[in-house]
Amino acid sequence: MKLFRIANSRFVGQTALLVVSDVSVAVFACLLAVGIRFGFDPAGVERVFGDVEPRVASFAFWIVIGMLSMGLYRARQRPTKAETVARVSLAVVIGSVCNILFFYLVPDTFDAGRGVLLLSTLLSCAGLIGIRLLLLRLMDSNPVKRRVIVIGTGEHAAKIGNLRRRSDRRRFDAVAFVAVGNGDSSQAVALGIAPVIDPSEASSYPCDEIVVALDDRRGTLPMNFLLEFKQRGVQVTDLVDFLERETEYLDLDILRPSWLLYERGSETDLLYRWLKRGCDVIFGVILLVLTSPLLLLAVLAIKVEDGISAPIFYRQKRVGHHGKIVRLYKFRSMRVDAERNTGPRWATQGDDRVTRVGRLLRRFRIDELPQMINIIRGDMSVVGPRPERPEFVALLSEQVPLYYYRHGVRPGLTGWAQLNFPYGASVEDAREKLKYDLYYIKNASLILDLLILIQTVEVVVWGRATTMAGGARPTDASRRATEPGRPHLINPPESDAS
Repeated sequence: MKLFRIANSRFVGQTALLVVSDVSVAVFACLLAVGIRFGFDPAGVERVFGDVEPRVASFAFWIVIGMLSMGLYRARQRPTKAETVARVSLAVVIGSVCNILFFYLVPDTFDAGRGVLLLSTLLSCAGLIGIRLLLLRLMDSNPVKRRVIVIGTGEHAAKIGNLRRRSDRRRFDAVAFVAVGNGDSSQAVALGIAPVIDPSEASSYPCDEIVVALDDRRGTLPMNFLLEFKQRGVQVTDLVDFLERETEYLDLDILRPSWLLYERGSETDLLYRWLKRGCDVIFGVILLVLTSPLLLLAVLAIKVEDGISAPIFYRQKRVGHHGKIVRLYKFRSMRVDAERNTGPRWATQGDDRVTRVGRLLRRFRIDELPQMINIIRGDMSVVGPRPERPEFVALLSEQVPLYYYRHGVRPGLTGWAQLNFPYGASVEDAREKLKYDLYYIKNASLILDLLILIQTVEVVVWGRATTMAGGARPTDASRRATEPGRPHLINPPESDAS
C-alpha cells in the first residue's frame, strides 16, 4: 500500500494509469479490428496486411495524442458523463485523422487500411468511453490516498480544508490538523477545521506527508516534531509547494516574494531560452504556411462584410517582455474606429463593436493567427502569459500583487492560464489568472510548452477555457460584471481597438 501511495503522490501516477489504460484499449481495438477484417487468420494477415506491430503502435500513439488534446490527462479533470463521451469521441476522431495524415508520410510501414482503421476507431471509441468513466469513478473513491497531517489550524491551514471538490482531493486525505499555539483550537472551530489534535497525539495517526501551514512561524514552528517525522521517512512539505502540486497554480494569499526570489526560474536557464526561441521561430513559420488558406479566407470574409477599402489588420499596443511595449498584429474583429469616441475601454458581453465576421474569428481564435509575425520577430513566444494592454496593466499592477512578475517572460499566443480559466471579467479574475501564469513561469519547460500547445486544441474546439481541469470559475463579481451594460476587464481577444 505504501508503494501505491508514493506513486499516487505525483501527477505522473494518475496520468500514467490513464495513459496505460488508453494505450491498452487502443491496441486491443486495433488488433481486434485486424482479426475481424481478416477472419482471425494469422497467415492471411501476414500475407495481405504485413507487419501488424508498427500499425498498431501508430494507431495507439495518435489516439493518446488525441486524448491529450482534449484535456483528458489533466490531474484534476472532473467532467460530466456527457462531456466525457463528447471529448473521448472527438479525441478518437482527432487521433484517427492524425494517423491517416501520418500514413501519407510513411505509407509502406504504417498503412492500416480503410476497413481496419474504421473498425479500430469505432471499437476504441466505445472502449475508451467505458474505461474512462470507470477510472474516473475509481479515482474519486481512491482507497490509497496519501494521508496528510497539517501543522496549523489557522487561515493557511483552512486552505487545505476548503479544497472541497473531489477532483482537488483525489490524491490526498487530510487526516488531522495539529494545533501548536494558544487559541488555535478555538480558531479551528470558527474555520470549520477538524479533527484538531495536539502534537503528542500525532504519532497515533498514520501519515505519508506532513504539510506546514502555520499563519506565523515565528517562535511556533515545532522543529523537533517535524525532524522526528522526517527521520521516519515522512515527507515534510511547505503549504505553498503542497497547494502548487495539488491545484496546479500558485496561491497569492500565501505566496511570499522571497519564495519566488530563490526559485530557479526558466529565465535563468540559457539553454532553455535558446531552444525555446528556436522552437518559436520554427513553429511560427510552419503555422503561417499551414494556415495560409485560412488566413486568405479570413481576409476575404472581412472584405465582403466591411467593403474592399476596409482595413484587414490592426496593430495594438501590448505590454511585452520586461515591460517593453510591443505592437501586436491581429485580424480586425471590431468595426472601424470602435474606440474613437470612448478611448480604450473594457468590453461588455455581446459587445456591439464586434462584427459578425469578427465573432466567428474570435470563436476559433483565427483573429490571433497574425501574431505568428510577432513570434517570428521575437515580440512574443508561442507559449506564455497573454499580453495585456498598457492601460489595463497600469490598473492591475496597482491592485494585484506580483502582477508585474508575469512580464519576466515573453508573452505567448497561448498559455497555462488559457487552459484553466475563462476570459477575465474583473480585476479579481485577473488575479485568479495570475496564479496560473506564475505557475507556468516557475515550471516552464519545453515539455510543458508542448503539452500546453497540444491542449490548446481543446480551447479552440470548445471555444472556451477547459472545465476539465477544475479551474476556478468566474466569481460573483465577474458574473455581475458581464451583465449587459456593465464594463468588465477581458483578455486580449475581447479588447480590440482599431
